Amino acid sequence: MSVTTVPIQPIKKGSISKFWAGIAVVALAGAGLAWWGTGSIRGEYASNEQYLSDNAEQDGVTVTKSGLQIQTIRSGEGTPPTDNDVAMISITGTLRDGTVFQEPASGPFPVSGGIPGFTEALKLMQKGGKYKIWIPAELGYGPNDIPDPKTGEVGIPGGSVLIFDVELQDFLPREQFEAAMQQQQEQMQKAAGEAAAAGGPPPQN
Repeated sequence: MSVTTVPIQPIKKGSISKFWAGIAVVALAGAGLAWWGTGSIRGEYASNEQYLSDNAEQDGVTVTKSGLQIQTIRSGEGTPPTDNDVAMISITGTLRDGTVFQEPASGPFPVSGGIPGFTEALKLMQKGGKYKIWIPAELGYGPNDIPDPKTGEVGIPGGSVLIFDVELQDFLPREQFEAAMQQQQEQMQKAAGEAAAAGGPPPQN
């Protein structure tokens, strides 16, 4: 099973190459990955099936054919994004015991650029809406432990249910996003060249 990052860091203006490179990297995000002993997580929460079965009984929770669970916290408007779109999201990710593996972050994310459960969930959302999603392990990282890229230690234990709070702020076609980022990159390069010619410092991103 290939591992693709779900959460990603917001990108700087003009950094399209860094953005697309980041999609291919397992980056569990940013300011700090927190976890408590993985042994206790596996022991205390041995049955994902029972947990998800109980969770499915919560008010407002919808279970899809794949097993994804989603709850609308605030309704949005319009049609959902597609695989060809880039979504602008705010996101926080936790494990079943409340351990935070994804610090709160905002930024662009290709709808088809994540694990199966996250991609499916995005395509059920509307612009401006807030949602809570529960991704079974088979729609997430499967049985594989996912390391913290900073330490190399286990950040997400294999077999974990992933829980995300997501706000879909906006989305636009991938081609339009790439064109806008390319234009920004060219503008930054032009400004840097003009500053260098004038003997001044280059502009900051």
